Amino acid sequence: MANGVLILAEHLRGELSDITYEMLGAGRKLADALGSPLHAVLIGRGVGALAPKLGLADKVFVIEKPDLEVPPAKLVAGAVHHLMQKAQDGLVLVAGTNLSMGVGTALGERAGVPFVNFGREMKAADGGVVVTSQLFGGKILSDVRLADARGVVCVYPGSSPADAGKSDKAAVVETLDVPVEAPDVAFKRFIEPEAGDVDITKQDALIAIGRGIQTQDNIELAQELADVLGGAVCGSRPVVDQGWLPLTRQVGKSGMTVKPRLYMAFGISGAPEHWEGMQNSKLIVAVNTDANAPIFDFAHYGVCGDLLEILPALVEKIKARKG
Repeated sequence: MANGVLILAEHLRGELSDITYEMLGAGRKLADALGSPLHAVLIGRGVGALAPKLGLADKVFVIEKPDLEVPPAKLVAGAVHHLMQKAQDGLVLVAGTNLSMGVGTALGERAGVPFVNFGREMKAADGGVVVTSQLFGGKILSDVRLADARGVVCVYPGSSPADAGKSDKAAVVETLDVPVEAPDVAFKRFIEPEAGDVDITKQDALIAIGRGIQTQDNIELAQELADVLGGAVCGSRPVVDQGWLPLTRQVGKSGMTVKPRLYMAFGISGAPEHWEGMQNSKLIVAVNTDANAPIFDFAHYGVCGDLLEILPALVEKIKARKG
């Protein structure tokens, strides 16, 4: 049996992050292919209550630290390294999010194993693991081979379906008392950001606009379509940079990550930075005058045409359908 696979479960304010389930689903496939056990670990205050939700793992380790609601990266890396040695786990999956930033690099240095960032896909091969890592915002994909299935992989959010990591199976839980270093950074409190006018991450339908909208006045056409669909208008970075939409409506690497049931992109070319923010949408429809626009490579349906003509026509058709 090969070394085990260990998932560092990410949580915030008493809830598991979606990326935790994404890593569990991907980790389960990988562990089965390697003939290895799959473990998960929860570190922090009050985390024991979350352990039953990680039943896809063969065992869940709980490291309760009452004074650490948001433990610093260096401390987490030390605790996980201790667990790697105890459980004989050679491969660790860490979330590639702001919350887990810094854990992977510190852990790789402590354990003396390779660290692979921006991992999008992992597969077993010849007793090792091949990780597909994205570089330069997705413009380059690089295959990195971990010959002995040992290393730390920072998993890019959205690279696997979260539902694949959920299970009704009862979790096998073991509580550990792991020595940790005294933190040099102390968490004090959460400061809630000022709410935007619309939370685009919770919308079932999004009408996204890009440079092709041409002027701010034309945004009203997109709003009419959003109204008849019961959704909201969002945009790519150029539209937000123009000041035509607030930052809370921006989709992409430097904006929000969304996964609506319907994502309609009007006048958006489909740069990798935008794709990162909406790639998990259930249905993607693209409208662009450029037949070679990259967005047509991943849209489920595409229309090569003038959005200023198509938007009003769609609104009328939908209104007529609704009677």
